[in-house]
Amino acid sequence: MRFVDEYRDAGMARALAARIAGLCEPGRAYKFMEVCGGHTHTIYKHGLEDYLPEGISLVHGPGCPVCVIPMGRVDDAIAIAAQPGVIMATFGDMMRVPGGNGSFLDAMARGADVRMVYSPLDALKIARDNPDKRVVFLAIGFETTAPSTAMTIMRAASEGIANFSVFCNHVTIIPAIKAILDSPGLRLDGFIGPGHVSTVIGCRPYEFIPGEYGKPIVVAGFEPLDVLQAVHRNLLQLAEGRAEVENEYGRVVPWNGNPKALAVINEVMELRPHFEWRGLGFISDSALCLRERYAEFDAERIFQVPGARVADPKACQCGEVLKGVLKPWECKVFGTACTPETPIGTCMVSSEGACAAYYNFGRFSRDRVKEATRT
Repeated sequence: MRFVDEYRDAGMARALAARIAGLCEPGRAYKFMEVCGGHTHTIYKHGLEDYLPEGISLVHGPGCPVCVIPMGRVDDAIAIAAQPGVIMATFGDMMRVPGGNGSFLDAMARGADVRMVYSPLDALKIARDNPDKRVVFLAIGFETTAPSTAMTIMRAASEGIANFSVFCNHVTIIPAIKAILDSPGLRLDGFIGPGHVSTVIGCRPYEFIPGEYGKPIVVAGFEPLDVLQAVHRNLLQLAEGRAEVENEYGRVVPWNGNPKALAVINEVMELRPHFEWRGLGFISDSALCLRERYAEFDAERIFQVPGARVADPKACQCGEVLKGVLKPWECKVFGTACTPETPIGTCMVSSEGACAAYYNFGRFSRDRVKEATRT
């Protein structure tokens, strides 16, 4: 299969690993952050850490859209779903995300009508089919999924579907990366840039990373050789004393992004002054809300939303995982009290969550992985 089989060639992976090892300075420790949760799953599904020298560490970043939603926003959504005559529609990943007042599954047990959908257009169809109900779509995701939400709102407006609205939780990737770079005490040598969001925003927005912080970033695809190539290109830049934005995922990502998708987002949405992120706190201009001209589709203006702020459970260390401070196995409840069946934090729930990746692929510690490899 084109663009799959050739990016999973074990021989090429070993050759690339040898070139990576040849670029490492003896005794130096390197730390690269894979921003996107899709990369985290590739790394641990295919055992890519086993191809890397001891001195290279890969840490997870804030690129999982479900994981970065704070508990308060989950409680706000549940409060909307609990109101009479409301149908809440959301993606499957959100169904089990814990808030301070339980999850959507708990809300359903209390009588709320919550339905899993695969796209915002599915939610719009529910609104068409149920004109006597108020249908709310819980929109999440980075710029990757924002265009589909915006297009759905535009369609609802054109069709005059007045019982449809959106509880918007779309976030933007650049402020989150900047917050990571400004975090005290976190040393990173470079980034594996997110592939999905870059199909929309392109590569140019990342130029502040080498320009202001002097660190390389390589936008990468999601196959094993994509990720290894990104590590190699980061190391090559460091060895040559360069810091640039490189596009390894050129077969999919245009340098300037997708202008039509960006235009649709800009038509329907604008930046919020502030938004709370799990683990990162409030970040200015880091999330999207609906423009005034689409206020009739804005659930936050239609319903009484509590605006809850809920602290994460003390045992949960999702925030530290999202900032690259901890590996999932270093969390005190990872794999014991917190599992995919009994999640305490969002990183164990989402299909892009780092904790879920480590748990599902048996990466409970690097030492244990190496021991399993030897045996």
